Amino acid sequence: MTARSKQAPTSESDPALWERAGLGDESAFAALFERHVQAVWNHIYRLTGSWSVAEDLASATFLTAWRKRAEVTLVNESALPWLFTVAGNLARTEHRSAVRRLRLIRRAQVPGEVPDHAESVVDRVTASARLRELADAMATLPKAQRRVVELCLVGELPVPDVAELLGLAEPTIRVHLSRARARLRTELEKIR
Repeated sequence: MTARSKQAPTSESDPALWERAGLGDESAFAALFERHVQAVWNHIYRLTGSWSVAEDLASATFLTAWRKRAEVTLVNESALPWLFTVAGNLARTEHRSAVRRLRLIRRAQVPGEVPDHAESVVDRVTASARLRELADAMATLPKAQRRVVELCLVGELPVPDVAELLGLAEPTIRVHLSRARARLRTELEKIR
């Protein structure tokens, strides 16, 4: 390892760092991690509403990035769209697993057991509960709309970048966003 590869370069572009990381340069990957970990964690937190899940899935996102570092496709010379896509896929998988676990717990409950009303009230007024409601509402969206919402609204990526990443026309992305927003409003009104 050279002296240059031991330092965490922060001024290099994402493409240069990914190229070096693809060749096995751990310091280049570490620089990418430092550059993007907070944005990835925030994205996952908005999708899941859970700090601990966001931490776990952010780690899993970068583990996936390390494993696929030679295959990464950058959009507008940024790794974020690809990282957000991986994070979104992991969040959906986690959501499906959580739903399965919840069903199992409900089946295992003692018949006649009454849930504590105070706990449900506290859960509803917390910010994380609202984020979970949004995540659940997003899970009801068709796949194409959900991916666009995750990238444009939650990930705050520009429509042109999302269009390029997903291989769709910009007007198609805008239509998906419009329909998804309307459906999310309807789903969230049902909850409240």
